[in-house]
Amino acid sequence: MKRLTGVFLLRMVLGVLASGAWNLSLAIEIGQPAPDFTLKSLQGENLRLEEYRGKVVLINFWASWCGPCRQEMPILDRIHKRYAPAGFSVLGVNVESEEKKARKVANRLNVSFPLLFDQNQQVSEAYSLESMPYTVLVDRDGQVRYIHHGYKPGDENKYINRLKQLLRNR
Repeated sequence: MKRLTGVFLLRMVLGVLASGAWNLSLAIEIGQPAPDFTLKSLQGENLRLEEYRGKVVLINFWASWCGPCRQEMPILDRIHKRYAPAGFSVLGVNVESEEKKARKVANRLNVSFPLLFDQNQQVSEAYSLESMPYTVLVDRDGQVRYIHHGYKPGDENKYINRLKQLLRNR
């Protein structure tokens, strides 16, 4: 695992140890505005969450060393492709301090949704990241509507059910 900031690493370790039972940070909450961010994409351009206002957005925090993250990404890509015409997008936020391994995994998985790099873990800290992968669903108005820790097969059905509800709400 690459070098991570102390606060980020502490959250990750405590999150795993507590299995989500402790809330030691100012966690984002359902119903509050999603913290805005601007991050560099795999293609080198800067993308800002605010630019996605009017769409339902699934933000997925991942790392190259995270097996469930790599397992989930192709599934998220299928969801992205299926629901993009209805006003939906996935943003994959890599949390590693160096891009090299993330780029290698991203190229191998060949997903179509934007992949972003949070090298300083500032966005991860703003979203109170405590486990991997970590998924946040944001409505068209920029409000957090769903938070999910980890991934196991079948979890994508939870995402799909929530995003369908949010896509119906105009």
